[in-house]
Amino acid sequence: MTKLERAAHVVKRLEELYPETPVPLDHHDPYTLLIAVLLSAQCTDERVNKITPHLFARADNPRDMMKLSVEEIREIIKPCGLSPRKSVAIWELSRIIMEEHAGQVPADFAALEALPGVGHKTASVVMAQAFDVPAFPVDTHIHRLAQRWKLTNGKNVEQTEKDLKRLFPEDRWNRLHLQIIFYGREHCTARGCQGLTCELCRTFWPDRKRPIKTKK
Repeated sequence: MTKLERAAHVVKRLEELYPETPVPLDHHDPYTLLIAVLLSAQCTDERVNKITPHLFARADNPRDMMKLSVEEIREIIKPCGLSPRKSVAIWELSRIIMEEHAGQVPADFAALEALPGVGHKTASVVMAQAFDVPAFPVDTHIHRLAQRWKLTNGKNVEQTEKDLKRLFPEDRWNRLHLQIIFYGREHCTARGCQGLTCELCRTFWPDRKRPIKTKK
């Protein structure tokens, strides 16, 4: 198969496997999604979903979050890891949203990425899933699978994002990035497949003998 043929097969097969694409992080508006995605850095979605109900019971909007101290936030989110840094970021971004954006999460890449603790991937998730703006957030699953399927050279996540955006139609990006994540978690895990055993890896590379070492 050519690269374009592999890309087309990915779209077709993942649509069959995952016709529904719910966002894995529990949230009810752009602000709670932003906080949940920030907390998910180096933490599983499952753990985040156990922590956010406690946090959002205290504060599920920037105004109420500012009423909490950084120490109170840190104590609640401690199980997510990196709590000293994340708690400061949550408090500070809440302040900025109140003071500079009238209490609303900005639907703008530059404004989101200017918030403390918000990188390009987090901003892309919020733009895609909260505001339905085409984006292709690349997490570790997508970066790994794109390399195994030879849809990118895997130089870095930035290059992977550019390569995938060129390969797939823009109107597929928001849905497809979740479908790839679901497939990676279920079938093409870091150690469980290594480019050798899952359905798509075997379809694309039936004669592959050696594990694929993915670039970070």
